Amino acid sequence: MSHNDPTAAAEYSATQELSIKDANKVALGALLGTALEWYDFFLFSAAAALVFNVQYFTSENATAAAMASFATFGVGLAARPIGGLIFGRLGDKVGRRRVLMVTIVGIGIVTGLIGALPTYAAIGFAAPVLLVLLRILQGLFVGGEWSGAMTLVVENAPLHLRARYAAIPQIGSPIGTILSSGGFFIMTLILSADSFSAWGWRIPFLAAIPLLLVAVYIRSRLEESPVFRQLEESGELEKSPVRTTFRDSWKQIIVGMAAALLGVGGFYLVTAFCVWYGVNVLGYDDSLLLLGSMVAAAVEIFCLIWGGALGTKYGASKVILWGGIASAVVAVPAFLMFASGQPVLVVLAMTLAVGTLSLPYAASGTVMTGLFPASTRYTGVALAQNVAGMVSGFIPLAATGLVAAAANHWWPAAAMLAFLSLFTAFAGAVAPRLSVDLPGFKH
Repeated sequence: MSHNDPTAAAEYSATQELSIKDANKVALGALLGTALEWYDFFLFSAAAALVFNVQYFTSENATAAAMASFATFGVGLAARPIGGLIFGRLGDKVGRRRVLMVTIVGIGIVTGLIGALPTYAAIGFAAPVLLVLLRILQGLFVGGEWSGAMTLVVENAPLHLRARYAAIPQIGSPIGTILSSGGFFIMTLILSADSFSAWGWRIPFLAAIPLLLVAVYIRSRLEESPVFRQLEESGELEKSPVRTTFRDSWKQIIVGMAAALLGVGGFYLVTAFCVWYGVNVLGYDDSLLLLGSMVAAAVEIFCLIWGGALGTKYGASKVILWGGIASAVVAVPAFLMFASGQPVLVVLAMTLAVGTLSLPYAASGTVMTGLFPASTRYTGVALAQNVAGMVSGFIPLAATGLVAAAANHWWPAAAMLAFLSLFTAFAGAVAPRLSVDLPGFKH
């Protein structure tokens, strides 16, 4: 390891007294919070493919309307690095737990407001403008949420078990997918297509408000990171975490971004883009694609647990390396099955693609938190993850444009998935040489 840090000794000391019981409590609390976070965020993903292109963007060209809708999806992700800077700095200066209370409240309130937003038909051009503004606000809060939850979990886990516990908050992603896709799936079953388009899609968004109350209660019971407390007591908190991170850890930001890119961007490609492509180009029913998303998310839970176990045994970087290669290998076969028109193969294709890319995603939190010293970890992880999120947000938009340019053939999307997979695999190969050296922590 070439990235040494004077606070590593304090971090090692703080983690020696950690118990499995305490680690389980923090991991569960973080998981429930991130599940709500991703529920809120993925609602927008599904709505961008099914509703917003009709209700908030008007165009004679269906592809143009879809691209405008996906661009709005991307704008929220573009705001995430800014949120990462704001909340990452606060998390490294005032504590991880306090910041996580603010971010989860912001995400929940914004999601509820989106569910109450009037459509283009009701208020005209103000509707897409307000939608974009709310999406930007949501992106700012999300920018500080995942990185804080991951940092809190890792710093409350014994060093030799960090990979196992870092995979647990990642399960919030498939749970959020199941809840959000499940909400839309139920609405499409019990409502007519006109009722769903007119008002039924709002119900899952408005449900974020009571879910927020549960999340706030859970977050209020979490303890602060012992690593942060140790730095605070020893006077080793970083005074300028943003400047220090850019100055000393810019290589780590790039590698961390690459490590996260497949798990975030590849997921959006297989879910948000494929839902749009399946419905609008291949003529599949909405319910089939939502079912595929839910089945894939259910399988993803087990893949994430497996990925965490593999990371504990072999090292998280190796999981990212070989998981990325495996994802590249299945890209073309998965899209072949998706375009077959056979419902079973369509669901299997989405499940195979998501399950494979979930292995690197399971290990990405371990790798990213290992790249940065404790004094700037929240900031560094927030920057790396949210730059990946920003790029990922425009992947459905790019895929839509490239597929349209290729006469609506699926091969450009498959090529994008393969490229993302190999880029993430490269990060797994180089990350150990740039990580902080902590005894007992296997990179």
